[in-house]
Amino acid sequence: MKKATKKEIQELHKLFLEKYRDAVTELHYKNAYELVVAVALSAQCTDKRVNLITPALFEKYPDPKTLAQADIEELKTLINTCSFFNNKAKNLLEMAKRVVETYDGEIPLNEKDLVTLAGVGQKTAHVVMIEYTGANLMAVDTHVFRVSHRLGLSDDTTALKTEETLVKKFKTDLHALHQGMVLFGRYVCTAKNPKCEECFVALYCKSKESFKV
Repeated sequence: MKKATKKEIQELHKLFLEKYRDAVTELHYKNAYELVVAVALSAQCTDKRVNLITPALFEKYPDPKTLAQADIEELKTLINTCSFFNNKAKNLLEMAKRVVETYDGEIPLNEKDLVTLAGVGQKTAHVVMIEYTGANLMAVDTHVFRVSHRLGLSDDTTALKTEETLVKKFKTDLHALHQGMVLFGRYVCTAKNPKCEECFVALYCKSKESFKV
């Protein structure tokens, strides 16, 4: 597949910003604690599903302190419609305990500390910081991965490598570009039957022919 030229990359940067400058996550949250929990739950699970789960969860455990004291079986029951809920329940409990013991019950908002929390890898840490602090970071989920490959921005085989490439190529406004690429991949440049006729960057697509079914 052809790679995007320097000029095309600048053009894509501009077009995505014009369309998605104010884009935010579709996860519902009121504070950093709720955001970390929602993002952790959203791994391999849709935001829609997470938003159905979290109201009851946050009502029962409104902060890290209450979550740290949760009964694991009760916690599992509250999130059991989420993929990998057993593992996620265990991680949420560990995460809350560490936040209480190490960070005085406050979610740390830097990558170094965030990734020490159970269930929070680099991608989750970046998503939280992009959303909550507007940090100039990129995070690559399935949507961003697909979009960046279809637009010839990356041919990397892993999410982390793709992230490095996008950071190098785009440099600035990464938070807005991340949010935009997620929404674009979710609603327009879908995995199956992408809506090419609605696409505002169709001109720059390197793979249109290959996935027209």
